[in-house]
Amino acid sequence: MAEKKLETGKVRYSSACSMDTKQGKRSTKAYRHIHFAVMAIENAAKRMKIPAREMYRRLKAQNLVHNRLLSHYDALHTQGIDWVAEDTVETLLNWEAAK
Repeated sequence: MAEKKLETGKVRYSSACSMDTKQGKRSTKAYRHIHFAVMAIENAAKRMKIPAREMYRRLKAQNLVHNRLLSHYDALHTQGIDWVAEDTVETLLNWEAAK
């Protein structure tokens, strides 16, 4: 089976993440970035009262998943999830309005 890989900045996102056998947790940098993006998408969807799948589709159409959530992880993950969700919604609406 071929491994899917996405590259953003210096982090390579792969469908295979290593397991930390001591704690039984996924511990790769890519996994943390993807987990953060999923949480941001789900919370932004709740704010807009739409399904998470629809939020993902809209963010992907604007290329905001990779160009915003994943590539700016270092800055965004220091904020609270409510702030990130609000910022994600605002960014999406602004980008959609600009097109």
